[in-house]
Amino acid sequence: MVTATRPLPPLPRATARPPRTGALRHLGPNWYACVMGTAVVAGAGAALPVHAPGWHPSLTAVWALSLVLLAVLLAARALHWARHRDRARAHLLDPAVAPFYGCLSMALLAVGGGAPVLGRDWIGLRAAVALDAVLFTAGTAVGLAAAVAVPYLMAVRHRVTAREATPAWLLPLVAPMVSAALGPRLVPYLPEGQPRATLLLACFAMFGLSLLATLITLPLVFGRLLTGGPPPLALTPTLFLVLGPLGQSTTAAGAFADVAPGVVPAPYDEGFGVFAVLYGVPVMGFALLWLCLATAHVVRAWRQGMRFAMTWWSFTFPVGTCVTGAGALASHTGLVVYDALAFTLYALLAGAWAVAAWHTARGLFSGALPAGPAPAPPGPRPATDRTR
Repeated sequence: MVTATRPLPPLPRATARPPRTGALRHLGPNWYACVMGTAVVAGAGAALPVHAPGWHPSLTAVWALSLVLLAVLLAARALHWARHRDRARAHLLDPAVAPFYGCLSMALLAVGGGAPVLGRDWIGLRAAVALDAVLFTAGTAVGLAAAVAVPYLMAVRHRVTAREATPAWLLPLVAPMVSAALGPRLVPYLPEGQPRATLLLACFAMFGLSLLATLITLPLVFGRLLTGGPPPLALTPTLFLVLGPLGQSTTAAGAFADVAPGVVPAPYDEGFGVFAVLYGVPVMGFALLWLCLATAHVVRAWRQGMRFAMTWWSFTFPVGTCVTGAGALASHTGLVVYDALAFTLYALLAGAWAVAAWHTARGLFSGALPAGPAPAPPGPRPATDRTR
């Protein structure tokens, strides 16, 4: 065998450096989870039955932070669509990313829902109600569009299978449930009669829309978990997303009962109160079962090397909906055990938000976030040509 060695030609200058991309290129719709998680810390804290001195101003500051985050992300995402339209379209056609478009709706709704409760202290009641009305209208429109468009894309373009089912599939479906839970807050500010009844029953219709869609999809997620094994380590926190429709629907049922008297005629007004308890108690029981199951999977994943990812924001908003759901049950049953449950879940929520916010801020300042997939390392180039 004879080996002939010849020098390799230099790399062209155009390929000597990887192409530079904008900082916003990899900013996906999942980033709205930061807004959702921050807003629910404020909203769920306001729903607790007992407040310490200085508690309300602190929650108002957290709500203001969520409003700022929402404004910044809306601007950043607008720039993303303007400068990186190819990437934005790719997100819509990616079955792992498209469901997160439901987060935009829930971010708008969560911030708007906190305005009449917390924002009124800073901007006044009239401005707070107007802000809530604008964000509720926009969030509901986006949520209903996502609830139709994302499943349509999954059926026509994504071509997913049951073995690929993830809890993220619930995100566009639960968005109308958030509208159903927060819409009743605007009912007292509408003229009496038809406007109030229309909004209340529209929220109840969105409750049914989201609930039935969830009941169809959740068995796929549960079945995939039981038969396909645990999800990848980085996706394990998304198991907490299942708590979203459970806690939010319990919250919505309680909200209907709160505003129904004087809005809908008897006996429907009393029926909403009965429904809040008969529906909320068993659903909250299943939510606690799933909380324990998801926590066990997270502990297992942590022991196997799970580290921070943006999926950690899944620990915030879904748990927050369970806080408000437990608070609604406490209000309608008078049982102290639900008050204790609400406080316990809120402590879990506050801790999860602090951890997720710290790691996200550190990733932003270090430049590690937002980041896309790491490029594959180039294969080794042969240094010699061999001839026989």
